[in-house]
Amino acid sequence: MLMASPEEVRFYSVHAPFGELSNFAPYPIYLRDKRWPTSEHFFQAQKFEDAASQEEIRRARTPMRAAELGRDRRRKLRRDWESVKGAIMREAVEAKFRQHRELAELLLSTGSARLVEHTANDAYWGDGGDGSGRNELGRILMAVRDALRGGAGG
Repeated sequence: MLMASPEEVRFYSVHAPFGELSNFAPYPIYLRDKRWPTSEHFFQAQKFEDAASQEEIRRARTPMRAAELGRDRRRKLRRDWESVKGAIMREAVEAKFRQHRELAELLLSTGSARLVEHTANDAYWGDGGDGSGRNELGRILMAVRDALRGGAGG
């Protein structure tokens, strides 16, 4: 098993070390009585209240397509999105790691390392590429890791 450095684990590309931590990684999840191809599909679909938009995103062929559909502002974003998006991301990420034992083991193998979505493409969920971003996905992953250990993060 690939072990993390003790201080920090950076991830982004699905094909790089620890790429399984990415929401684009091909691990289906079961949430809200449906199978979602990836946690990205679930997250993007929850941006909308209408069932047709949610289903179109759920059926997207790739997580990138799901993300494109979720970012399409011709669709009506749910009013409370900014206040619920963190909880929805946590729901998706926790489902992924609880439903796939090998992913839970990988996440736990990171020990106490700081987990960082390292990308210049996102300064909210990621680190902004230079460490100035909020790294919210990394924070959620660390909380899920604590929850899997039975710690206070869950």
